[in-house]
Amino acid sequence: MGSCKDDHENQQDCLWVNGPIIVGAGPSGLAVSACLKENGVPSVILERSDCISSLWQQRTYDCLKLHLPKQFCELPLFGFPENFPKYPTKRQFISYMESYARHFSIEPKFKKEVKRAEFDHGRGVWRVQTQDFEYVSKWLVVATGENADPNIPEISGIESFEGPVVHTSVYKSGAEFKQQRVLVVGCGNSGMEVSLDLCRYNASPNIVVRSTIHILPREMFGLSTFGIAMALLKWIPLRLLDKFLLLVANFTLGNTDRLGLWRPKTGPIELKNATGKTPVLDVGVLSLIKSGKVKVMEAVKEITRNGAKFMDGQEREFDSIILATGYKSNVPSWLKASDFFTGEGMPKTPFPNGWKGENGLYTVGFTRRGLLGTASDAIKISRDIGDQWRTIKNNKKICFSHFPLNR
Repeated sequence: MGSCKDDHENQQDCLWVNGPIIVGAGPSGLAVSACLKENGVPSVILERSDCISSLWQQRTYDCLKLHLPKQFCELPLFGFPENFPKYPTKRQFISYMESYARHFSIEPKFKKEVKRAEFDHGRGVWRVQTQDFEYVSKWLVVATGENADPNIPEISGIESFEGPVVHTSVYKSGAEFKQQRVLVVGCGNSGMEVSLDLCRYNASPNIVVRSTIHILPREMFGLSTFGIAMALLKWIPLRLLDKFLLLVANFTLGNTDRLGLWRPKTGPIELKNATGKTPVLDVGVLSLIKSGKVKVMEAVKEITRNGAKFMDGQEREFDSIILATGYKSNVPSWLKASDFFTGEGMPKTPFPNGWKGENGLYTVGFTRRGLLGTASDAIKISRDIGDQWRTIKNNKKICFSHFPLNR
């Protein structure tokens, strides 16, 4: 890393990076950095928090486990320990990430929040500004992913509610909600798992189902449903696969429509590929819904001082509200003058070609295909940059840090 300090007194210190700048030290950023190292390319990771995998370490609930078997969640070049269970816990996954970083000697620059990143067409470089420095490089890898910031929906009247309103990003355990009547807004995997956790502490969760939803058993015939789906997809058409999954789901779980959990017309895998909406893998909450311990509610019409009014005319009182409304990308807030991303912060080019933009811009962690997609993109990015790196090295091109980068 070279120095390219501006001559202007009020400008930030400027640092040239001999290799890509990676924004984000989650699984995506670590995977790209590791793969680049294997290709002989150095990199710098800028991370706004004070640790790697901050989403997992700071913004997930204690009972969280990987939704898929560990073989589908490994990062490139370094697998999970053999003694880990099929579905590693939150703590085990964090330890895996820490071991991964140590194994590849990855040392992110922590507490470096990227305020702005923009391509300098005149110099042919990326300028990446944090609170105290400007980093400059030929390549920029956006690794902040789909789940950078909590998604907080606008709900009429929620500011008038007198009890606590928390997003799952700050929810840790149902112990904080013992014996309470809790409204859980959102029925994805997080909403279902939080509801299950609340029941362990004798709380009474009411889960809001705002749209149609696919619920599948986590395992079929003793095997991972996802693993079966991936294996069959190599041999049968996607729509036939979806019909098979729904047939088995109806046999093992029953007709979820009767519980107020209406299935979409589009099959679960086809829907995920088209929209990114992940089917819920049941880990036990469905039986609690059937027994009445978890109640399913229609969409919220309005939050009141002591509870909520629903679209079907019901009105109930609650002690607390938990927003299981997921996360969103934050790329539009800091990546400027680039039309590679949509207004929602997702690549406009769909998987599997959304990993590369123009002018040395790359993205990882935006496939809507979990860690499998992350691993695939990390390998592609490292090979592409590695080829360019070797060409530059063979041509003995002069390092940009020899040039002034005054604006």
